[in-house]
Amino acid sequence: MASKYIIGVDGGSQSSKVVIYDLEGNAVCEGRQVLRPMSRPRNGIVEHPDDDLWDSITAASRQAMAAFTGDPQDIVGVGLCTIRCERTFLKADGSLASPAMSWMDTRAYEPFVAENPETAYFTTSSGYITHRFTGRFRDTAANNIEIQWPIDTDTWRWSEDPAVLGRWHTPREMLVKLQMPGDVAGYVTREAAEASGIPEGLPVVQTANDKAVEALGSGSLNERTALISLGTYIAAMVHGRENRKTPVEFWTNFACVPGRYLYESHGIRRGMWTLSWFLDLLGPEVADKAASAGLSREQYLEREARDVSAGSDGLMSVLDWLAPGDKPFRKGVMIGFDARHTRAHVYRSILEAIALTMKNRVDAMCEELGIALDEIVVSGGGASSPLFMQIFADVFGIPASRSAGKGGASLGAAICAAVATHVYPDFETAAAAMTKDRESFAPNPANVDVYRQMNETVYQTIRDHTDEVLERSYPIFH
Repeated sequence: MASKYIIGVDGGSQSSKVVIYDLEGNAVCEGRQVLRPMSRPRNGIVEHPDDDLWDSITAASRQAMAAFTGDPQDIVGVGLCTIRCERTFLKADGSLASPAMSWMDTRAYEPFVAENPETAYFTTSSGYITHRFTGRFRDTAANNIEIQWPIDTDTWRWSEDPAVLGRWHTPREMLVKLQMPGDVAGYVTREAAEASGIPEGLPVVQTANDKAVEALGSGSLNERTALISLGTYIAAMVHGRENRKTPVEFWTNFACVPGRYLYESHGIRRGMWTLSWFLDLLGPEVADKAASAGLSREQYLEREARDVSAGSDGLMSVLDWLAPGDKPFRKGVMIGFDARHTRAHVYRSILEAIALTMKNRVDAMCEELGIALDEIVVSGGGASSPLFMQIFADVFGIPASRSAGKGGASLGAAICAAVATHVYPDFETAAAAMTKDRESFAPNPANVDVYRQMNETVYQTIRDHTDEVLERSYPIFH
């Protein structure tokens, strides 16, 4: 078994990653290709340019295969995970009839309107990439979100209700065949093999929406463990077995394990993007100093920020760098500056704002679910920061853990492929064998108290005060 390998494809919001794993979940090699900037021809329209979804995956695949020193015949399958909440319109041959819509595109949540008369199918990003790999019109049910698609969340099948289909303006024949996570969608075609470098004939396996796949790859299957996913969109998730249909403080999503569900808290839009925005503002001086020290920009700022006390000496950030649709007047806010504050305070304040915002949203979700968490697991690039991990532990007041290996969506995709190819008998066994032990950060009692006071006294209600000012200024500056 040690000589066999599995490919995990993670087509993300900012980059596409392809990782080759052994059957114990060790990353053998990988490729990564940054996505091109989005096209924004007018307000509310956000599209992927040209064929960037596929092109970025094939570029990352070629990198991974070029770095692979094993025998390609020992690769047993490909697990496929792509960005959720995206919408694609395909011609009869499976090519794009119009540019792929980003999850940030307002049209992705409206009834289907095919702008190109050659449109033959509506599907998600995973449905499109499945066809590119296999030539088959197939998609995972678990990437078809109820707020975008006529899906029956009890059966994981297309709704048969004419009213539901009518609401979405959906001709039934334009929807592709649905499958479950762990099902084989098809096999890598000659054309896909030539484009990606992945061997022809390998089974391509369905997964789920990217957050659910990430939860699986992080080993987060316990119903008292929340996964906090740090990305362009930050959210927290807890696994469950009941399809809760009318939640208030969360929404019910499909899990990556067939028949199970994922309860997802309200999140932060442009979450980790806000940190990148701040680093970009610091300009080339910090970037050059970091590079000369052999550090990333984040690591360079972290060295400064770790000496800043909990609470950033009263500097608080409110993370509305992308306003919600129902409150378009909201903007990002930093409040509490005085002469003590440095760029390290600003950096730490953004980290604290992310942790505090998610603490309040996770607490609201858990209260509605009637559960208490034993642990949080943090995934995504930000989890590599010891400072960020400690802030999460201190804000939540419980241990915060991160995977000791390369977890996340690419590993979750590989786990699905391991089940489909009968390497392991079920998802639980595969996840236990392929996910690594977690590194845990214990809360610091003194910092826990500071954050508790800060949150209960100010942060939980800070928007009640900033909203009034921002709403008055909105007509002037929007």
